Amino acid sequence: MADLMFRRRWWIAGLLFLSTLFNYFDRQILSLVSPLLRVDFSLSASRYSLLLDAFLLGYTSLQFLAGWLVDRLGARTGLMLAMLWWSAAGALAAAARNPAQLALCLFLMGVGEAANWPSAVKAIQEWFPADQRAAAVGFFNAGSSAGAVLAPFVVSRLALHYSWRAAFLSSGVLGLLWVGPWRFLYRRPGHTDQIRHAPQAGMAFLADVRAWGIIFARFFADSIWFFYVFWLPDYLSRVQSLSLRAIGATAWIPFAAAAAGNFAGGAASGYLIRNGRRTVQSRLTVMAAAAFVMSAGALIRYCHEPSIAISLISVIVFAYSTWAANVLTLPSDLFSPAAVATVTGTAGTIAGLGGVLTTYLAGHIIDHYSYGPVFVGLGMLPLLALGVSLLTAKSKA
Repeated sequence: MADLMFRRRWWIAGLLFLSTLFNYFDRQILSLVSPLLRVDFSLSASRYSLLLDAFLLGYTSLQFLAGWLVDRLGARTGLMLAMLWWSAAGALAAAARNPAQLALCLFLMGVGEAANWPSAVKAIQEWFPADQRAAAVGFFNAGSSAGAVLAPFVVSRLALHYSWRAAFLSSGVLGLLWVGPWRFLYRRPGHTDQIRHAPQAGMAFLADVRAWGIIFARFFADSIWFFYVFWLPDYLSRVQSLSLRAIGATAWIPFAAAAAGNFAGGAASGYLIRNGRRTVQSRLTVMAAAAFVMSAGALIRYCHEPSIAISLISVIVFAYSTWAANVLTLPSDLFSPAAVATVTGTAGTIAGLGGVLTTYLAGHIIDHYSYGPVFVGLGMLPLLALGVSLLTAKSKA
């Protein structure tokens, strides 16, 4: 029986990996086809940033509600409905005839994608013990990097041989293929029957200083990830002078490094826990090391060779993913099953606001100055994130 439970929990983690992969494959489409879109729709960097913010607005505004709903519907139903929603919206983006229509589709896609992380963290809490959770979170979160690695190969070829519309259409098909295995494999563990009927936590977590440590840590640090996801192809095109074909051949490298960072972050804190360190202390130790490495992102402004820039960016996103594997696990370490998705969703909402703000400011700074000041600002964010994350070590308010 224990062996069956072990196999099932990792099959579920595998499906969460795929849902996260599709989530990031879909959102990477916009950044990868940005050179074509900016020509087709005559978009400046500022106007292109509005398309990014349309997605982020949908993604951000629904994170809290998505978490609240997932705590009530359960991870199985909540994630299935979200997958159907965002896949349909992605496919509709292929029919957009102007920037306004594309922005609406991107907004709707963001609405659906908001449920992925609250659902996944809740599912991991239900199925995995504490010393394995960060490894499991790191595993499913590596899907974001895998999607970002896969997307340049697939999207650039679809865009070059067909059009950018074909790339969006492909996203809808992927999501529909995922739904059947998820419905078949996901079964709630027996011990969580009580969780389904447990009293709901409501907004009580907002009085807990540890929740605010998670929320603001993600506000500062997630902005770094949003920037590289949405702006890396444009940076490689406009600053490093790479063609769309060359971007397709190289833009995957930092995200492969990010995938490795997810596994490293989960393994590192799990090792510390198994060797007697307290759970939250173990997470924060790994996060501190990652934050200092991320701060080296300010040096990218001095990179004048594509190979050097891509190498340094790879180190930064490796460190970010090491951080993310642990900060995403903290809600399941600190809060009850009745509140974990709500806390995760609330943190995701605030993190998304950070992404919206960063994307908006980046567009204006790039238009009026260059990428240089943006990288300096990004180098400061992880240190701010580390400072506020220390609140999670405090006693419950």
